[in-house]
Amino acid sequence: MEDKSKVIKIMVIDDSKTIRRTAETLLQKEGYTVVTATDGFEALSKIAQTNPDIIFVDIMMPRLDGYQTCALIKNSQNYQHIPVIMLSSKDGLFDQAKGRIVGSDEYLIKPFSKDELLTAIRNHVSV
Repeated sequence: MEDKSKVIKIMVIDDSKTIRRTAETLLQKEGYTVVTATDGFEALSKIAQTNPDIIFVDIMMPRLDGYQTCALIKNSQNYQHIPVIMLSSKDGLFDQAKGRIVGSDEYLIKPFSKDELLTAIRNHVSV
């Protein structure tokens, strides 16, 4: 019997080990494949290798921040179709607007709930 649902690949980019682990554990329990990265540079090389279905990216990271990472993904012909969800502890309108400008598909405020993560996936990834 063939499984009609494909396994969805999710990338979580965050310099916080706690956030990466928490998201990874929650999402794996739901049956998703999870790839993590500690910053934008690591993420860009992993995107090419893993071709995720959706990307969650923290805004505040060293080296390459979330805005820069999102802009690079959205400006790439190969990867611009991948939904990018910004994660931030900042809930200001300026930060959300800046996320939209660089092409993010949604903006979640930390600490996010399991339901918020799953809803974002359902809203942006078709199975």
